[in-house]
Amino acid sequence: MTDELPQTAIAPAGVLDVPSAGQRMMATRFRGFLPVVVDVETGGFDCNRNALLEIAAVPIEMDDNGLLYPGQTASAHVIPAEGLEIDPKSLEITGIILDHPFRLAKSEKDALDHIFVPVRAAMKKYGCQRAILVGHNAHFDLGFVNAAVNRVGHKRNPFHPFSVFDTVTMAGIAYGQTVLARAAAAAGLGWDADEAHSAVYDTEQTAKLFCTIANAWPRPAAG
Repeated sequence: MTDELPQTAIAPAGVLDVPSAGQRMMATRFRGFLPVVVDVETGGFDCNRNALLEIAAVPIEMDDNGLLYPGQTASAHVIPAEGLEIDPKSLEITGIILDHPFRLAKSEKDALDHIFVPVRAAMKKYGCQRAILVGHNAHFDLGFVNAAVNRVGHKRNPFHPFSVFDTVTMAGIAYGQTVLARAAAAAGLGWDADEAHSAVYDTEQTAKLFCTIANAWPRPAAG
C-alpha cells in the first residue's frame, strides 16, 4: 500500500446543488455518521484534571468511486483552562512551549468553534446527521473533547458522545501493529519522528491510515 489517496475534484459551475455520487454514498456508508479524525495534545492523561493544549481535526471525504480520502485540516493551540494541571513530562514529549510568541493559542471555546465549524460543514456536505471521532486510542481524544465541551457549556458539539472508530483496532487487524508509527510504516505511509506528537501531524497520519485500511476493506453490501 502507498500514501497515494484519492483527490477531490472541482465541480463544474451550476451543479453544486446536485449531490455527487460520493456525497450520496458517504451519507449511508457509516449509517449517517461522518468520520472525523481528531488528535489532541494535553498536559497529562486525565481529561478532567489535565489541560487541553492542542487539537486538530480532519474530516474524511469520499470520491465518486466510493474511496475515502482526508479532507482539510483544522487545528488550534489552546490556552490551558484555569485550574487545570500540566505535567512537565507531557510538555517534554510534545515539545509544546506554552509562552512561545507564535503559539497564538485560543480559549477552549474559540478552539472548539474553530474545529467544530468545518466539521459541521462537512456533515452538511455529505448529508450526515452526526460526526464520529476517529483516533488512535480514540477514547483518549474523545474524553478531552467532551471535557472541554462540558467546561465551556458548548451547545453544538457535532461528535457522538461515546462511539468512535479506533485505528488501534483497525491497524491491529490489518497489519498486526498497534503503535501509530509502526502502523503507518506497515501501511506504506512513512513516519517522521521529528514531527510526531504534533496534533496536526498525528491527525493527518491517522487520517491517511484510516483511509488506507478502510479503502482496502470489502465494502458493505447494498441494502
